Amino acid sequence: MTEPSGGSNDRPRRPVVVPAIALVALTAVGVTALLGGLDEAPETPEPLSQGAVLDQGMYSTKFVESRVRVEKAKSIVDEDKRFVELVFDVTNKSDETAMVGLPAEKIEQAVSRFGFAASLVKISPAFDKESGPFVFGLVKGDETQQLQPDVPTQVIVRYRLKEGQRPPDKMTLDVASFEEGTSFLNATPTWEMVSKPVGDKFYPEIKARVTLPVKQEAGT
Repeated sequence: MTEPSGGSNDRPRRPVVVPAIALVALTAVGVTALLGGLDEAPETPEPLSQGAVLDQGMYSTKFVESRVRVEKAKSIVDEDKRFVELVFDVTNKSDETAMVGLPAEKIEQAVSRFGFAASLVKISPAFDKESGPFVFGLVKGDETQQLQPDVPTQVIVRYRLKEGQRPPDKMTLDVASFEEGTSFLNATPTWEMVSKPVGDKFYPEIKARVTLPVKQEAGT
């Protein structure tokens, strides 16, 4: 076969100049594609710190503090116990008695849990199962597992530290919220955790990310 006529292909090609603004646009498109598109890019939850008050729909919650608490031994056969505690001031804004509740072990389990503490969908750093969490409310010094309507209640979430275990410097909480909807079965108004579908599961929407420094007790 003979080569087609019409001149040599060995001439140097002229460089193609791409404007800088086009490169920036292409980079932005690439990042957006990695995030799943403009409408699916994850939202950054509201950052909060100690003392902040969050409207969770069903609850008004103040993030009081995180601290190390020591319970002294009550007898010679007992031993001192150390805990990392998360302290909240919670007011139930609904018309019904609510439960203090428990955080879920996995974030996808949170939407089916009841009670305030279920909205603490991620607590970092994580503790093992033997350490807790132990959760209770305090009203006028008395422990309770209920949150009465419009009654401010201090809620304690605590984890026991092992002997010699160093407490973390800070605790970070991913917190969800609740919205009032209608029950599918009987059209009764009910409060449910705000969630969104991811694949074949529902995950809570994170309304706020709260960072609390851990206050050390003297001698701990």
